[in-house]
Amino acid sequence: QVRLVESGGGLVQAGGSLRLSCADSGSIVNFFAMGWYRQAPGKSRESVAGIYPGGSTNYADSVKGRFTISRDNANHTVYLQMNSLKPEDTAVYYCNTFPTPFNSWGQGTQVTVSS
Repeated sequence: QVRLVESGGGLVQAGGSLRLSCADSGSIVNFFAMGWYRQAPGKSRESVAGIYPGGSTNYADSVKGRFTISRDNANHTVYLQMNSLKPEDTAVYYCNTFPTPFNSWGQGTQVTVSS
């Protein structure tokens, strides 16, 4: 059973930074493209960033130049470094396979950016 656990969210002022982590209890991180997704209140879940096994990355236009996705295969973990945060980045952030997520989601981690 796939189990992904997100952590690292919190409350931060606009312009601040956070680093999210996604721990994988199995080994899908090592073999699949992984991504970060987010869902803001009243909105659909959207893709934020993805990283392929070879290391190439993909970002939504809204976060390009501010967010960086990375992976640590040895520790089965995917990270999302978020800089220059904006109030519109406020959402629950999830990790999953990319670009097609598994039909099972973790609890996510809340990111709140105050203006």
